[in-house]
Amino acid sequence: MDHPNAPVPPPGCPAHNSGGRVPLYGPEFAADPQAYYSYLRHYGPTAPVEIAPGVEATLVTDYASALQLLQDSGSFRKDSRRWRHFNEGKISPDSPVAPVLAYRPNAMFSDGAEHLRLRQAITDSMARIDSRRLSQSTEQVSNYLISQFSSRGSADLLADYAKQLPLVVFNELFGCPPDIGDRVVYGVTGMFDGVNAEQAMGVLFGAVGELIALKRARPGDDVTSWLMEHQANLTDEEMMYQLALLLVGGNEPLRNLIGNTLHRLLTHDAYANQGGLIDEAIDDTLWENPPMQNLAPHYPASDMEFAGQHLQAGDLLLVSFAAANTGPALTAARQAGSNRAHLAWSAGPHACPSKDPARQITITALENLLNKLPDVELAVPEESLTWRPGPFNRGLVALPARFTPVQAARRPDAGTRTEAPAGPAQSAQQGHRAERSGVWSQFLNWLTR
Repeated sequence: MDHPNAPVPPPGCPAHNSGGRVPLYGPEFAADPQAYYSYLRHYGPTAPVEIAPGVEATLVTDYASALQLLQDSGSFRKDSRRWRHFNEGKISPDSPVAPVLAYRPNAMFSDGAEHLRLRQAITDSMARIDSRRLSQSTEQVSNYLISQFSSRGSADLLADYAKQLPLVVFNELFGCPPDIGDRVVYGVTGMFDGVNAEQAMGVLFGAVGELIALKRARPGDDVTSWLMEHQANLTDEEMMYQLALLLVGGNEPLRNLIGNTLHRLLTHDAYANQGGLIDEAIDDTLWENPPMQNLAPHYPASDMEFAGQHLQAGDLLLVSFAAANTGPALTAARQAGSNRAHLAWSAGPHACPSKDPARQITITALENLLNKLPDVELAVPEESLTWRPGPFNRGLVALPARFTPVQAARRPDAGTRTEAPAGPAQSAQQGHRAERSGVWSQFLNWLTR
């Protein structure tokens, strides 16, 4: 490396094989990313990294520098068609990071007036979600998922709960009927966990296209219809890309937030017998183990100096939310009582538009699970847990748990419920009571039995 005073890389870090760049992938990084961030801080506010074989990036690890980057939309752009190395043919289209970084015409990859138009349509539509209805819907989905494993006395709280709950709740929010909702689940899951991300993406976009056609003909009380009604007048193509962004970009971080907070609750005795423990555990997770640890891709609009480093136009910069949150300056601010100043939701004009509903879903999901299974505990030694590899996400592979078996809760009786299920699910049930295999259809079947 070009830094003679740099410390020795953490164990297993093959930086000397990466052209002097620190690799943010592989099992060693996944097992202990904080060791890597501690090492990277010795380079200053930014550090040279490799996010996949042959894919170079500059990682911002300092909180103040990260805020400067995220809030300066004049100097730094989001449109990844500016990505210099990709345009020069140095990045293979089948690179494992391409599905996350490749340009799509949605709010995440847009700048200026176009970003404002698309972003406003999203934020206005998400703001129409009724918090009481969202809590009721989440609790219903939670009850259904718990009923599938509660009598066993054991479960993988990732595969059986944290992974599925956001997908089903989002199908509810977006008004998906059973057949479309099952394909949305397949597409979103396959993009992150399957071996054929391209096929999964095709299934997802096909399902979203059918959902748009359905809502054009029969609007409902759901996010899809609200997006259509918005004064931004989104075309069907624009609708497709914004919906896909919300479905994919919302599910993966939420899955990790629920899973990472559950992991924290099950491995830290400090939360036992404390009031407000779930709120505290969520905040601590967002600070120390955020669901997306490195993301927010930006590209300098021109050659420039930033945080003491020379950058060329189109260089790839990523923000390390995990490193910025745990740096010395932020540790001091957190101790002073500023408990929501973390960057887990990003910041600036591209900050997460769904952080409030995401937090509400997480709180409801965790409260309901702990109320139903009060003695739940980790079923394996903590050190045996494995984290998913990759530069962007921070999530477990599995979270095995055990508890005293309980009889599966019966679904709420339709004749005695004080509140009907949230609108989309209720309307989707009509004429769709035949048994189906997808998780969304299974949930609707459970509600109507």
